[in-house]
Amino acid sequence: MSIYSPLENSFHVPWVLQAALFSGLLLIVAGLAVRRRLATGDPTLPDEGVSLRNMLEVITEYLAGLAEMTMGVEYRRWFPIVGTIFLFVLLCNVMGLIPFLPGATSDVNTTTAWAIISFLVYNVVGIQRHGWKYIYQFMGPSILNWKIGGRHFHVRLLAPIFLPLEIVLHFARILTLSVRLLANMFADHTVVAVWISMVPIVVPAVFLGLGLLVAVLQAFVFSLLTMIYIGQALEEPH
Repeated sequence: MSIYSPLENSFHVPWVLQAALFSGLLLIVAGLAVRRRLATGDPTLPDEGVSLRNMLEVITEYLAGLAEMTMGVEYRRWFPIVGTIFLFVLLCNVMGLIPFLPGATSDVNTTTAWAIISFLVYNVVGIQRHGWKYIYQFMGPSILNWKIGGRHFHVRLLAPIFLPLEIVLHFARILTLSVRLLANMFADHTVVAVWISMVPIVVPAVFLGLGLLVAVLQAFVFSLLTMIYIGQALEEPH
């Protein structure tokens, strides 16, 4: 039983779709609230105490620094998608810790959808940067370098071996991203739910704290891997 059950039973709207839309709506409202706060005050001065704006600025600053290290000087171009992934996954993970409010990341459709988005983004980045030469990243190292007519030719003798393996491994990233997030959050939410049902006082607080830590870590890992994949796609093949 969850808050999504009435719509699911009456109008056959899947709970995961409701949860995803609800999470997206919360992020939009939070973004508009922060934007309004910045417009009405001095954007260079932080709010006093703990506020939504301060928390989002701390998260954004940390992720931006990490993005610059992993994706290079062009990180600003791709950082919005990474930040969106982090905030959405984090919010869904945390929602799953609240009784009767399952998060969308507890469903394989959500985790797979974000994994596919991550996969498409970093491959588009690689194609935009290198064009058709992006395929070189899947063909192994350049063993021989020939200079003919003023042009350099890189001979990749191991390409017949590397190419099929690299293609399979890259598509496997969709599976690993999806399953890692789904399995960890399913286990995390299940443990918390079991303890709340068995011992509703004191003890569940410990597991809620651990659950919150897992929720943050899994959102961080998902977004970090996306940044790493984008950084690799931007590199020149050797």
